[in-house]
Amino acid sequence: MSVATGPLTPDELAAVVARDIPAGSYVNLGIGRPTKVADHLPDGSGVVLHTENGMLNMGPAATGERIDPDLTNAGKVPVTELPGASYFHHADSFAMMRGGHLDVCVLGAFQVSAVGDLANWSTGAPDAIPAVGGAMDLAIGAKQVFVMMTLFDKQGRSKLVAECTYPLTGVGCVSRVYTDVAVIDVDPDGASVRETFGITLDDLRARVPVPLKSA
Repeated sequence: MSVATGPLTPDELAAVVARDIPAGSYVNLGIGRPTKVADHLPDGSGVVLHTENGMLNMGPAATGERIDPDLTNAGKVPVTELPGASYFHHADSFAMMRGGHLDVCVLGAFQVSAVGDLANWSTGAPDAIPAVGGAMDLAIGAKQVFVMMTLFDKQGRSKLVAECTYPLTGVGCVSRVYTDVAVIDVDPDGASVRETFGITLDDLRARVPVPLKSA
């Protein structure tokens, strides 16, 4: 386990996630922070990016003259296409997700429990706008679910919790949580810290309300 000099920026965290995606994997990147992972996959990795709105072999985000308004990811962000890219109906895209054809999906979250439960579509507040999208299909259909999030919310409360209090997206589906201050594995046996960034394991244990093992 390593301790970096400070919390990671979203781009730095995306690079850490990209580093851990096995070569040749089929991967879906959720809306928001996870889309940044596409910009950090190394050339020749063989990773094939799948989009919920119907594309395989998506490339990094498009900028400048490369922007095509008809070519976007599920979050409506302009993207590029890699050689061999293909397009298909939304229903076929969901069939891929539900049929277990994705090796990894990377999602954001409001909360993750120490045993891998995921809450990422609503805070349950009366004025909250439900936005589940394809998250439930991805959470259950992908072989591995990685979560990207800040570990603490704006009030300083841990988003890694003993039990989710927000509406669940999936039960026991998350395998690893990537945060700005730590990478943490979660499974039925609890949470294990793989590496930290700008914080010690003791400080993490003092702020996170679940037992944290050292991986």
